[in-house]
Amino acid sequence: MGKCDGRCTLLVICALQLVAALQRQVFDFLGYQWAPILANFLHIMAVILGMFGTVQFRFRYLIFYAVWLVLWVGWNSFIICFYLEVGNLSQDRDFLMTFNTSLHRSWWMEHGPGCLVTPVLDSRMAPDDHHVITVSGCLLDYQYIEVLSSAIQILLALFGFVYACYVSKVFQDDEDSFDFIGGFDSYGYQPPQKSSHLQLQPLYT
Repeated sequence: MGKCDGRCTLLVICALQLVAALQRQVFDFLGYQWAPILANFLHIMAVILGMFGTVQFRFRYLIFYAVWLVLWVGWNSFIICFYLEVGNLSQDRDFLMTFNTSLHRSWWMEHGPGCLVTPVLDSRMAPDDHHVITVSGCLLDYQYIEVLSSAIQILLALFGFVYACYVSKVFQDDEDSFDFIGGFDSYGYQPPQKSSHLQLQPLYT
């Protein structure tokens, strides 16, 4: 049971990561955020591989999962910096989340808790096939919702990375301790010896 503690904890972390990623994927689809959609898909695949490696004692799958979590932390850190407009990043100028293919923003911009959306009619600022709106009364701005979501992803990734390293080390130690050198000789097994001489018995008729 002691060995199951780390594995079971890692499986729980992977399950939480899977639920959080699927929830995030839904809202990114609703907001046409193509870059996060692609990243979420890769993350879901990596988490599934991590769960498979944990259940099937696959050391390499856990290493791949741990390496991916490092990249995942970096990606979510970039998202936090983007929505907080750290440095030269600007949401009004850089449409990185949609690969610069549209002007869509986060789904939470118009559907956040308490948000009141008012369309601006006859606005010359609106490009073709777009409309201008004003959003007011939000209890929590969409930037902070996205930042909070990324922070949760980073927290789960850090726990997952620690337990993935721990479980992979346990797997490696078990493989090193399971020694087949010497074959059956280590257990005192002696194969039957075949005689090289054939004894002939006289035949009486």
